Amino acid sequence: MFGEGRMCRCPATASGIVNCGMVGGGSLQMKKNMWRRWTAVVGLQFAAAGAFAVNAQEKKAAPGDAGCRVEQVEYQGWQAQQVSNAWLKLIFVPQNGGRLMQVIFDGHSFLFVNRKYAGKYLPPSKTEWFNYGGDKLWVLPEGNGDEQHWVGNSDLLDDAPYDFQVLSQGQRCEISLTGPADPQTGLQFMRTVSLGVDSPLITFHAAMKNTSGHPIEWSMQSVSQYDTADAKDRTHHNKNIWGFTPTGSSSSYLNQYHVKFGPAENSAAQVRPNGLFAVHYMPLAAELWVDSKAGWLAVVDGESGYAMVERFRYDGTRPYPGKASVIFWTNGAQLHQHPDGTTTFGAGEEDPPAIYMEAELNSPMVRLDPGESYHFDTQWFPSRASASFQGVSDAGVILKPLGAQLNTTGQEIALGGVFGVFFSGQLVAHLYDARGVALGTRALEQVDPKDLIKLHAEIKGASQAARVSLRLVDLNGLDRGALGEVAVDSAEVKE
Repeated sequence: MFGEGRMCRCPATASGIVNCGMVGGGSLQMKKNMWRRWTAVVGLQFAAAGAFAVNAQEKKAAPGDAGCRVEQVEYQGWQAQQVSNAWLKLIFVPQNGGRLMQVIFDGHSFLFVNRKYAGKYLPPSKTEWFNYGGDKLWVLPEGNGDEQHWVGNSDLLDDAPYDFQVLSQGQRCEISLTGPADPQTGLQFMRTVSLGVDSPLITFHAAMKNTSGHPIEWSMQSVSQYDTADAKDRTHHNKNIWGFTPTGSSSSYLNQYHVKFGPAENSAAQVRPNGLFAVHYMPLAAELWVDSKAGWLAVVDGESGYAMVERFRYDGTRPYPGKASVIFWTNGAQLHQHPDGTTTFGAGEEDPPAIYMEAELNSPMVRLDPGESYHFDTQWFPSRASASFQGVSDAGVILKPLGAQLNTTGQEIALGGVFGVFFSGQLVAHLYDARGVALGTRALEQVDPKDLIKLHAEIKGASQAARVSLRLVDLNGLDRGALGEVAVDSAEVKE
């Protein structure tokens, strides 16, 4: 699906960052008003022996045919850069630490923007942190005990102006953000962000380079602050917003997650019977670490019905900082125990605390020799969803798993389920008999990431089918994977 994190040695460009393995600007420019063809599987008719009709092709215009473009815009007082296609707007504020300040999908804004600092830029500081909001790159491990820990605050990595470059636009938009070399950590960050014309998929290719003259060892983080305020009253929190990531029986943590900060007994965090770690946002400061190996997290807003899935590739060959590949931080009032044994509960550094939740993806710890770089690739998939979230598949999010019921006549299969999808296209049912032999396919409804998919379909003449896989074929005819696969539940056949 996307490349692994990797290291390379190669010459630096004029901007000081290496180009090895980087996605360049060689994509073709798209012709305006170009029609795309895609393959849809249609009309399956079973004969007595189980034969079926052939597939047919259908011509359809992709919603993204208007193209993808990059333009300068004003956003909440900042001079920003906007990357957009038919589904998405990405708002970058390069001067504020190269932040992706907002992601807008179908009119829904995902990320938290701190109104205290809106439109402002404050120079890097070694003693203060200016929390502008949005999404950024950070470093682990954090701490102030030695040079192998990052102190944090708004230093060069977090707050310096980044160089913004447009690499391509049209059929595919690609931009790069390059930060300055930081003498304290020995690191330089670069990020390439890509957006195609035919889906809302966002691809991130992040690099950290050792610009020092000695070996260093760090983990890089993608840190995303999601807006958890109530849309109707922003002084209160949204009571129906969640973070999810899978756990596993091989977890290194006693409860399959670790409370790094905050109360150990926190009713907002739990591992569900299906193995999903779930955190229900409440305005209580807590940092929750998960050693998830499944390669994804999701933030689900059950109130508005939108979700963001962030994917990464887990690297089992390297250690992770504190063993955590995923971290959630819920911002809010803080509970502190002091050296003299007293405890306090309150707003901490902010009064009142800003209302947001961080979703963080960590790379493994990587040792870099001078001039060496490491790449960390992630993908974001915006979609529709609800608080009944069950999990993630290759093609979308699962809200009610696929079900297949043979009717009482033994001739029709009723399919049902509720999903959000990552790509526009068509749902296609793949049918198999009891021996696993493919019986054919049946084209179902057309779908779009902007829509919640409530599947109610009947497949006629499918008496031999014992198993059904529901797959998504995109507008280019590419199979994007399954939303579910189940055995057909046989009803009692009427005589």
